[in-house]
Amino acid sequence: MVASKHETAERIAPTLPAGNDAHPLEVRAGALELLPIPAVMVTIADGTFRFEEINTPFRQTGLGTSAARSPLAHLLGGRVRSFLGSDRDSEQFPWQVGDAVDCRHYRVMLARSRIDPVHRCLVTLVDQTSEVRTEYSLRREMLTDSLTGLPNRAGFSDRLEELIEGDAAPSAGCAVMVVDLDRFSRVNACLGSLAGDELLITVARRLKGSLRARDTLARIGGDEFAILLTLDEGREEATRAAQRIQAALSTPFRLSDLEFRVACSIGVAFSGEDERDAEALIRHAQFAVNRAKKSGIAEVYHSGAFVIAREQFATETALRRAIDDEALSLQFQPIVDLATGRVASFEALARWTDAGGTARSPAEFIPVAEESGLIVPLGRWALGHAARTLAGWDVRAGGNCGIGIAVNISAIQIQRDTIAPVVEQALAAAGLAGERLTLELTESAIVTDPDRAAATLHALRALGTTLAMDDFGTGYSNLGHLQKLPIDVLKIDQSFVTDMLADRDKVAIVRAILSLAQTLGMRTTAEGIETHELGQTLAALGCTHGQGYAYARPLDPEAAFAYLAERNQLATA
Repeated sequence: MVASKHETAERIAPTLPAGNDAHPLEVRAGALELLPIPAVMVTIADGTFRFEEINTPFRQTGLGTSAARSPLAHLLGGRVRSFLGSDRDSEQFPWQVGDAVDCRHYRVMLARSRIDPVHRCLVTLVDQTSEVRTEYSLRREMLTDSLTGLPNRAGFSDRLEELIEGDAAPSAGCAVMVVDLDRFSRVNACLGSLAGDELLITVARRLKGSLRARDTLARIGGDEFAILLTLDEGREEATRAAQRIQAALSTPFRLSDLEFRVACSIGVAFSGEDERDAEALIRHAQFAVNRAKKSGIAEVYHSGAFVIAREQFATETALRRAIDDEALSLQFQPIVDLATGRVASFEALARWTDAGGTARSPAEFIPVAEESGLIVPLGRWALGHAARTLAGWDVRAGGNCGIGIAVNISAIQIQRDTIAPVVEQALAAAGLAGERLTLELTESAIVTDPDRAAATLHALRALGTTLAMDDFGTGYSNLGHLQKLPIDVLKIDQSFVTDMLADRDKVAIVRAILSLAQTLGMRTTAEGIETHELGQTLAALGCTHGQGYAYARPLDPEAAFAYLAERNQLATA
């Protein structure tokens, strides 16, 4: 009754009844000997189980030649009795016999005897051991990381699913930890992929050594490991495990005669009544890793943070569509000469009303644009639109309207875009000279990559543009860089200007910034001026320009030109 993997369905079929044909066992005695599949005719009468006919392959399987000595009787006797007691003509089911080392896998087929269907049946065994072992080996390969020998993502997910859905789930639940190695790509770039593989193997060993025997460690990505913790005492166990992992990786690694340290980011997600999906737990832990990269500490997943992330993703999708459709607009806030009260320039500010008619705050969509990289196309659009608007004002004024336009440039734009050619193209398209354009950069744009920033600023200066450092005093500018860079204007952040008259410390800070700017030969612009008294005080202290609600809120292009014409007494065409 055992068939090799080469047996076909046609060779097995004769052992089962078919229509009105006589069963081969009932044709003549010894017919079983003609079948290559191990088979035995069994009889159960008066509770006695006995073999009536046995073919040679059955004897060769080692299942015995008599019912008293065969495991078939006591292991499958109950199943055979149940079959004979039913009204079924045939039945099939899998069966395995033997210990884990030498286990045999069979497909058992029961066929009722036509001569005595109540007491007699044919038991046929198809040996599937080879197929089962091959399938198990292939599955093990599919679920194992070839480099470290640890479970891969699929294997880890299976193990997690078994735990959270099984009857033996721990009372306190379980935790999934994802450990992401920071700056691992630099190892591959500097030392090669073989050194990177060696590092991953060493990291896997250290992680394994920091865990308990019952915890599961897996490699689920290039430099990403996952850990399944069963919790007995509570969630504090995950915190302790994270501390052990960080301690294990704190010891320097040595590769190719180089010694270096490996930092990691750890995210944790806990199972619970409302979360019993394996893949969801892994994704939540990975989401927490992204937060850990920013905070520098192990982070636990919270559904509220995920909701915020989904909202940001929705914002990114809608913003991308708005940029493609040019569905954004610019408003312009005047920058006033504090000595004369005339408009010196306008700062262009992006505004967005989404498809649902909701005005989205720049504080909401600008950070999303910077994180997603959309700030690059957004910045290009703003630059070109602002230049064209200023050119249009020149036409309405019958010539140069006498002011400039200021546009913000982010650190992401300096890192990812070729700013100088973009600015040159925008100026040429609008027919403007470089001195009509002021580019405002934050301190972070310079600190992030000083060398690239310096090259970009000098290229922009060569176009004749004015360069301003926005929000000065709130970042971490190196004064040495500030002295060497071609900065023309320092913009004093509104946090120092607001309520300055009632705060001596703020007055002292503003005095210091004004003194620094005067020493370096720079002009100054104070942001957030809400009263004319404050503007007069800043002018008395030496500040040259200011902007704020005391003069005007951001205006649409038409209102901005009307404000300019009235303030500067333009004769419009």
